[in-house]
Amino acid sequence: MQNNHTLPLRLLPQQLYQACDHAQFHFQTTAELEDMTEIIGQMRALDAIRFGTGIRHDGYNLFVLGPSGIGKDSMVRRFLETRASGEHKPDDWCYINNFEQAHKPRSLRLPSGKGEELRQRMEKLVDYLRSAIPALFEGDDYRAKHSAIQDEFNKRQEQAFEELGGEAGKQQIALLRTPDGFAFAPLRDGEVIPPEEYEKLPEEEQKRVEAAISGLQEKLEKILRQMPQWRKERHERIEQLDRATTLSAVEHSVSELKESFAELPEVLKFLDEVQHEMVDRADDFRKQEETSSFGGMTMVVRQSFHQYMVNVLVGNGSHPGAPIVSEDNPTYSNLVGRVEHISQFGALVTDFTLIKPGALHKANGGYLLLDIRKVLTQPFAWEGLKRALQSREIRIESLGQMYSLVSTVSLEPQPIPLDTKVILFGDRIFYYLLQEYDPEFCELFKVAADFEERIERNAETHLLYAKLIATLARKEKLLPFERGAVARLIEHGARMVGDAERLTTHMRSIVDLLREADFCAREAGHAVAEAADVQCAIDAQIRRQDRLRDRLYEAILRDTLVIATQGEVTGQINGLSVIQLGNFAFASPTRITATARLGDGEMVNIEREVKLSGAIHSKGVLILSSFLAARYARNQPLSFSASLVFEQSYGMVEGDSASLAELCALLSTLANAPIRQSLAITGSVNQLGQAQAIGGVNEKIEGFFDICAARGLTGEQGVLIPVANIKHLMLRHDVVAATEVGKFHIFAVENVDQAVALLTGLPAGEPNARGGYPEGSINRRVATRLAELTEIRKSFVRQAQKQTRAKQKKE
Repeated sequence: MQNNHTLPLRLLPQQLYQACDHAQFHFQTTAELEDMTEIIGQMRALDAIRFGTGIRHDGYNLFVLGPSGIGKDSMVRRFLETRASGEHKPDDWCYINNFEQAHKPRSLRLPSGKGEELRQRMEKLVDYLRSAIPALFEGDDYRAKHSAIQDEFNKRQEQAFEELGGEAGKQQIALLRTPDGFAFAPLRDGEVIPPEEYEKLPEEEQKRVEAAISGLQEKLEKILRQMPQWRKERHERIEQLDRATTLSAVEHSVSELKESFAELPEVLKFLDEVQHEMVDRADDFRKQEETSSFGGMTMVVRQSFHQYMVNVLVGNGSHPGAPIVSEDNPTYSNLVGRVEHISQFGALVTDFTLIKPGALHKANGGYLLLDIRKVLTQPFAWEGLKRALQSREIRIESLGQMYSLVSTVSLEPQPIPLDTKVILFGDRIFYYLLQEYDPEFCELFKVAADFEERIERNAETHLLYAKLIATLARKEKLLPFERGAVARLIEHGARMVGDAERLTTHMRSIVDLLREADFCAREAGHAVAEAADVQCAIDAQIRRQDRLRDRLYEAILRDTLVIATQGEVTGQINGLSVIQLGNFAFASPTRITATARLGDGEMVNIEREVKLSGAIHSKGVLILSSFLAARYARNQPLSFSASLVFEQSYGMVEGDSASLAELCALLSTLANAPIRQSLAITGSVNQLGQAQAIGGVNEKIEGFFDICAARGLTGEQGVLIPVANIKHLMLRHDVVAATEVGKFHIFAVENVDQAVALLTGLPAGEPNARGGYPEGSINRRVATRLAELTEIRKSFVRQAQKQTRAKQKKE
C-alpha cells in the first residue's frame, strides 16, 4: 500500500526546463569549430553497416532502419564513398551479336575501361570498311581480275560454239543464233538452203542432212548442259575473288584489334566471328543503300552494320573504385534492365544494341541503394530484385513476354553474373512486416542497421552538437551561430524528443531549423545567428501550423467546448489529451465525468459502448475496476455500477494517459468530494494505484496553461503529472516564468492517493491494522459508500428471497 502521507511534489522552476549553459563552450561562434568527423550516437548502426559491407557471403545485404529525415542516406553514402574509393574497380559488361542465334545476344566481360575502347574501335573499323571495301571493288586490280574471269568464261563458251560450228560446216550444216536460241540449217555453197528448195533435194540427201543435224543437236545440248556448271564455276571464282578482296581489307584491320585485346580470348573469338561474317556479307559494304517501295512510296534503306557493334551495357572506366548507385524510381525494368524496340515499316523490331542496363547492372561489383517503400509500390520490382539476388545473375526479361501480354519479337540476352551489395532504406514497420510475412527476406537481408532517434544529453554530446551545427552551417552556406544560439538549439533538440536528458538525431529537422534561423538573422541584419534568431525560427514554425490549435482554444474560451478552470465539482475533472497533426503536436483539456449508482460492479466506458474507444483506453478503464475491487471489496462484492465519459468528444479516444484522471473522478463521485477545477491531471495508473509515465507531457501542461492564461492566471491553477515524467519536462519559458512567481503550479504525484488528496483538499487516508481508514478521509468515504450500497443490495436480495419462499408456500 502506498504511503498516503507523502505529499505531492510541487516542482521548482529549474525542474521544468533543463537549460544549456552556453558558458561551457570555449568558442564564440561556430566558425571557430572544425567540421565534425564522427557520427553522433549511431555507433550501433555504423558497426552494422561496416559489418554488412565487409562480409562477402550470400544473403548479407543490408536493411537500414529508421524514420525518414534522420540522416540514414547521407551517412551510409559517406561511409560507402570512403570504402568504395579503395575497392577494386569492377569489370565492364557488354552485349555482342550472336551470329548463330541473333535473338540470344551474348554477354562479354572486359576489364574496366576496355568495353568503351572495344566499342570505339569497332565503330572505327566499320566506318573504315564502309569506304575501304567499296574502294577495293572499284579499283583497277579487282576490275582486271574480275574481267579476266569473265573473259575466260566467255572464251570457253565461244570456243565450244566455234568448234561445234566448224564441225557443222564440214557437214554442210550452219549453226545459227536466233532470239529463241541456237538452230541448225543445211548449206549449199556456203548459203543456207531455203525450206522450199530443201524439199526439192533427193530423199537420200535429206536423210543425210537430218542425220547430221541430229548428231550436232546432241553435241549442242551437251554444250548447253555444261554452261550452268561453267556459270557456277565463274560465280564461285568471282565469289572467291570477292572474299579474297574483302579479306585483304578486313584481315589487316581486325589483326590490329586482336593485338590490342590479345589477352582476352572471348574478344578474340568475337573478332574472328566478325571477320568471318564481314567476308561472307561483303555485298552489304558494296551496296550500302537499297531502294524499296512501300505503300506507293519509294524508300531508301541504308545498312546500319549494327551486327558488328558492341553494346557497352556498363562501363566503369571513368569511375574510381566500386560504383555506388541510387535508384529513385525502382521499377522492374529500371532494376533489371530492358529491351527497347523501334518502329520500322509499322512493326516493332529490336536487336542487341537496344538492350538497356538496369540499376543492378550499374551497381554490379559495388553497392545499390534503394528505398523499400518505392520498391514495394512498383509492380514486380520486389520479386525481380529477390530473384536476381537468389540466382546471383541479372536476367533481362520483358514482363509483356513473361506474361504473354504482347506478341512482339523480343530478345533473350545471356544473363550476367551479379555481385553487388543491396542496401534498403525504410521505416521499421517495413522491416518487421517483411521479416514476418516474406520468408525469403531473412535469407537475403541478414544485416539490420538500426538508427537511433535520440542520444544521451551531456557535456560531451553538447560539444558534438555544436560541431554538428558548425558543419551543417558551412555545408548549407549559412551564417555562423554564436554560442548562445547553439545552446538554444540544444535545448530545442531536447524538446523535440520530449526528454530533458536526451537530444534528437533527426537531421532534417535540425537542418531546417538552422536554415530558418539563418533567414531570421539575415532579416534582422545580424552578422551571426543569435539565440533570438533561433527562437524566432521556432516561433515561426509553430505559427505556420497552429491554426487548428487556435480554433480549438477559441471554442474553449467562448464556452462552446465547456472547460472549467475555477470552482469545485463532484465527479468532474480536467483531463489532458494530445493531438498530433503532421509534425505539430498540441494538447487541450478535456472534461471527464463519472457517475455511480447501485449495481453489480459493472464499469461502463461510454466511448467503448459507441466504439469510440481504442483498445489501450479500454484496458485502462478495466484496470480501474480491478483497483477498486482490490482496495475496497476484498471481502464483499462491488455493489455499484459506474459510467465514465469524455464530454464533448466526437472522435476516437486512445491511450491510457487519462486513466488516473478517470479514477480520481470516480473516487470523487463515490466519496461525494468535489474536485478543484483549477487543476488538470494526466497520467496512467496500474492496479496498485501507482501513477505511471505518459507521453506528450510538455504539450499537455502548456495546453492547460494557455487556457488558464487566456482567462487570467489566479495562482490556484496547475497540472498534476506522474513523478516519472519529471525528466521529460522542457516547458516553454512563459510557463516556467509563471511558476516562478507562483501564478501556475506543476505537481508530481506518485499514486492516486496523492492526486485525489490534492484535487479534493481532503486527506486520502491510510488503512490501519484492521483495514479501516481515518474518519473524514477520501478512502473512508468511499469505503462507507460502498458498504451502504452493499447493504442496500443485500436488502433487495433478502426481500426477493422472502417473496420467492412465500410464492413457493402458496403453490
